[in-house]
Amino acid sequence: MKTIRQSHGKISDHFKGLGTVTSETVVERAREIALINGRGPNHYNQEDFMEAKRELTGAVPDTDSEDEADLVAGLVTWDESPDAAGHSVEKEVAEDEQACAAQLAEEGLEEAEHEQMVEGARNPHNQE
Repeated sequence: MKTIRQSHGKISDHFKGLGTVTSETVVERAREIALINGRGPNHYNQEDFMEAKRELTGAVPDTDSEDEADLVAGLVTWDESPDAAGHSVEKEVAEDEQACAAQLAEEGLEEAEHEQMVEGARNPHNQE
């Protein structure tokens, strides 16, 4: 059976607690990504914005997007019994605590690398 690694959102940004991701935090991250890519912070594009959103929320790009009518059709009405539309699913094994710690350490390293790239883009004369 093929396992898919589910992406989770960030819990910290610039080594501070992130809290709820807002549109302002996504735009700020997109500006940093534009700066890293050699553009001015006010010249971020749609790709920068989507990358920032993926980084902060863990959202996976929706390639097979369903339209809203399909989503509404899949909803259960309030008076329908709970077992009328359900089906059984496979039991999910709990995540290994060691793997969770390793993932958090990896996210910390990625954030540190991002910080270094932003600082390098802001202060190119400090790179020697």
